Amino acid sequence: MHRQSGIAQTGPAVRTGSAIRGRAGLAAGLAALSGILFGLDTGVMSGALDLVAQEFILSDFQRESVVAIMLLGAAFGVIGAAWLSYVWGRKRTLVLTAGLFIFGPLLCAEAETFRALLIARLLLGMATGATTFVTPLYIAEIADSGRRGAMILGYQLMISLGLLSAFVSDGLFSYFGGWRWMLGIVGFPGLVFMMGVLFLPPSPRWLLAQGRERDARRVLIELRGLPRLVTAERNAIMARLGTRGDGITSFINNPNCRRGLWLAVALQVAQQFSGINAVLYYAPHIIGLAGYGHDVQVGGPVGVGIINFLSTSIAMTCVDRVGRRPMLICGFALMAVAMAGQAIMFAGGEPPTEGMRLLMGAFMLLFVAAFAFSAGPLAWLLCAEILPLRGREFGMACSTCANWIANLLVSATFLSGLEIFGTNRVLWGYATLNALFMVMVIRHVPETRGMTLEQIETELMRGTPLRTLGRDTR
Repeated sequence: MHRQSGIAQTGPAVRTGSAIRGRAGLAAGLAALSGILFGLDTGVMSGALDLVAQEFILSDFQRESVVAIMLLGAAFGVIGAAWLSYVWGRKRTLVLTAGLFIFGPLLCAEAETFRALLIARLLLGMATGATTFVTPLYIAEIADSGRRGAMILGYQLMISLGLLSAFVSDGLFSYFGGWRWMLGIVGFPGLVFMMGVLFLPPSPRWLLAQGRERDARRVLIELRGLPRLVTAERNAIMARLGTRGDGITSFINNPNCRRGLWLAVALQVAQQFSGINAVLYYAPHIIGLAGYGHDVQVGGPVGVGIINFLSTSIAMTCVDRVGRRPMLICGFALMAVAMAGQAIMFAGGEPPTEGMRLLMGAFMLLFVAAFAFSAGPLAWLLCAEILPLRGREFGMACSTCANWIANLLVSATFLSGLEIFGTNRVLWGYATLNALFMVMVIRHVPETRGMTLEQIETELMRGTPLRTLGRDTR
């Protein structure tokens, strides 16, 4: 597929192409709104958890359960979304997910018992898991190669905006104990997302896989504009469809498919085992361990959210210029340093001094910034890029499910781990893991910047080593 910039700069053609490119960006932007809901649902429990624990008189295990049940639901949501996106298509799956985002928060807000809250959180988790599967997949399939990275990172930017919004609303509602408002308010952006997703076009790759060539061509013209670009992209997609088996069969029979799948799973596990959700879910608790008072525990997560949003914005502007590999290597290195720095601050066992508290806060913000610049958005981007077209639903389901299971393991054991092993040992463990993930990126992660999905798949199926994937095409 040719880039738009390679087209002769003649008046009408360029104006048409530019207008159509805007439609692809608009479609990606509407789909990315689901990220706000993901971020809200992830971040809102950070401020609500203590208030919920006070009302229902929860133990540490039950507190972890309130967080973990959503993550378990997310794993089920991924599996369901994988099947639905194959049978119904990406757009219809997003519509169903939007409905769950409307009703799930309302059920959370109305919960009168701990069990009712767990059921509502499970349902909301299913919606969150479904959108993390289908949104990056949909955006990758409608985007052109030159803007694919920025478009998918737009989804991650919306997650960061949702997290920031959650931390701000938590801070406001916490002053009068309004945890039901904290959880229920997510239903309003869910309604906005529902109205937006109804106007999305179907994925042209999904339409071609279903044999609906006329519909696929119409959508491609809407997204790309110029017939020459549409024909070239259609031919490339059909060539890949014609050489693959279907679904899970591709991964069972083809070792090159399995290479892409294992890398996708490894990236998602690395993203979670970096320790990010231990920070996001339990930010007030960690800030309290550092010796800060209640006001900082309430306001501190807002600072975390601001840094997360700004760093994701920077990543969005850099990813298609700098590339995936350098950003990931830099991010994991900085996360290892930040976790090690916090571990050193907690090592003495003595009450921290004012200077130590400031250093702890700086290291926490450095960790969040490094994650938001690298592993946070790029794991989703690379997973959407390196999995082959035939069986992409299965591959994305496996990698996304691995993400949520790893998230569950981290979130459900963090408080217990602090109690059993001590804060500094847990933080040293995360520092070591991040250093190992940096080595994994250096050895195995390809640079896919500027490549079409079909080019990536062709080289993967040819047996090109993962680390050198795409070097001959740039």
